[in-house]
Amino acid sequence: MHRTQSDLLLELDQRLRFEKLLVDISARFINLPAEQVDDAIEDALRQICDRLGFDMSSLWQCTGDEHQEMRLTHLFGPPEGPHPSADIDAVGMFPWIYQQMMGGRTLNILTEQLPPEAARDQESRRAYGIKSAVNIPLSAGGGPVVGVLTFNCLSRERLVTDEEVRRLGLVAQMLANVLVRKKMEETLLKNEERLSLAIDSAEAGIWEYDCSEEVFWVNRRTAEIFGFPPGEQASWASIQALIHPDDLEMVRQALADAASVEGTTRVEYRIRKEPEGEIWLLSSGRPCFDQHGHATRVLGMSVDISRRKSLENEIKQRLGELENLRQRLEEENWYLREDLRAEKGFEQIVGRSKALHRVLAKAGQVAETDSTVLILGETGTGKGLLANAIHQMSPRRKKSFVTVNCAALPQNLVESELFGREKGAFTGAHARQIGRFEIADGGTIFLDEIGELPLELQSKLLRVLQEGEFERLGSPKTVRIDVRVIAATGKVLLEEVRNRRFREDLYYRLNVFPLTIPPLRERSEDIPLLVNHFVQKFAGRMGKRIETIPKAVLGRMLQYGWPGNIRELEHLVERSVIISPGSTLVLGDQLQQGSSAAAGTDTERDLASIERRHITRILHEVGWKIDGPGGAALILGINPSTLRFRMKKLGIVRPL
Repeated sequence: MHRTQSDLLLELDQRLRFEKLLVDISARFINLPAEQVDDAIEDALRQICDRLGFDMSSLWQCTGDEHQEMRLTHLFGPPEGPHPSADIDAVGMFPWIYQQMMGGRTLNILTEQLPPEAARDQESRRAYGIKSAVNIPLSAGGGPVVGVLTFNCLSRERLVTDEEVRRLGLVAQMLANVLVRKKMEETLLKNEERLSLAIDSAEAGIWEYDCSEEVFWVNRRTAEIFGFPPGEQASWASIQALIHPDDLEMVRQALADAASVEGTTRVEYRIRKEPEGEIWLLSSGRPCFDQHGHATRVLGMSVDISRRKSLENEIKQRLGELENLRQRLEEENWYLREDLRAEKGFEQIVGRSKALHRVLAKAGQVAETDSTVLILGETGTGKGLLANAIHQMSPRRKKSFVTVNCAALPQNLVESELFGREKGAFTGAHARQIGRFEIADGGTIFLDEIGELPLELQSKLLRVLQEGEFERLGSPKTVRIDVRVIAATGKVLLEEVRNRRFREDLYYRLNVFPLTIPPLRERSEDIPLLVNHFVQKFAGRMGKRIETIPKAVLGRMLQYGWPGNIRELEHLVERSVIISPGSTLVLGDQLQQGSSAAAGTDTERDLASIERRHITRILHEVGWKIDGPGGAALILGINPSTLRFRMKKLGIVRPL
């Protein structure tokens, strides 16, 4: 069963809202202090439950040196309970699920469908009223499992979709990084407290620098840090030999400052030491002055901060992973918005056939550009709808979309309609008129029936396409515009070029990106969708309820050739809705069964012949009435003046 367009739009909208929620949540965790993380996690669980319709969510973290226990640390659920308490060990309550989680497997299973070996888990779930749950292992950066994230349904049984499992996996990945980062920050804080305690108890490396002799006295701990033999006096030169080349100039400047500036000078740097390799030190020093105000000594201490630096680097890495995840979510968000925008751009075009899909895919590609588009197709195929959809998906969508039917304009007024006129430009021109091209400035102009444009005006249109300028009728002043041109025709323009009725250079300038809309007979699988669409449209407008479309009616429509394409189908459905007395659609016309084969296998490539045959048939049906209610112009969906022009063009004459 095909999903409707509204279903697809709803699904895309829901995905877009959830991805935006994840972006907002992940952005909140970046640089969030460790003491605020727990509240932020519970708030995130609440938001995700509200968005996806879960009743309860919990987060469990592994404890112990070997992760042999798992305790509840975060919970969101209904206030009435029952809730698991923080002192419960998940390993005892959910032993089978615990084993699955430690193996890195996500579970999406109903309580009553748990396997026999999960009897204890099933009993625990029932005790807390859990009818179904999703359990996702928490693992940061491919490391070991550090916990479990669960989302539970209490009021009903529900198995979430694969797409929802994927989204929840992103949540678990984000929270795992947050928890690892929090633990590192807490460890870092403890280390800093211990460092302060070590300094206070004189466990740091103590040293004294003689400014005149450039030698150091060092205590036992300093000698250990730098790798000097016990009791050996350390020279400034020997210490410099250990300092990392990239940090040497910074340390030299720090020592110079410590020997000349009151107060404490601090510097963090690296030394190279065997067998440890590279280690980080924090050295602090302050000067001692003689009676003349000259610094004679610098007293200081040095502490190994390698562990702290390692934690800082890991935190930066985790922050980088969170930032990458946020960027990935934003990118997915962008693609979802694009998909949603494309769906909305084509929402007026009904059909799911492969032939139509190919055209819409190409239209979506060209929409983002300013390239000229030439839409080809028989009358009634929806060339105007496609042109409008391209405009709505383009960067110009907030500007004007101006439609001009070149066949409907009287030949003596085509130039003034398109390019405007000045007062007095010709007899009857009593006022200045702005042309359609100026009205469309910054937007899009749709030139329908471009093949009907008089030859003498085609050079002026070519200039607009090439240079973006023209002159109003009766004015020497050049008007510059920025307009995207979309043209359409049912004619074979190359044949018009060969017959010298259309300029060759204009043809190639228009034919930058041609799109050919297939006739309805080539996309017959769309007919049931179109019939249903038009039935709902006209029944709603007329206050009727048409609930049944008989198979026989659809069968006749599928067999018919539809020379008038969708427009003919639309008018047939409208007439059928009008005459249908009840809730079942009654076919309003006796379709000519024999015409289907002729239309479906017609090798005649002259579109004019098809159009002539269709117009003549409609005129016969209405007694050659052109204007007014029940006239041929209304049935064909065109202006009476346009119909008269087409009859003259096609050589259609009422029989005597």
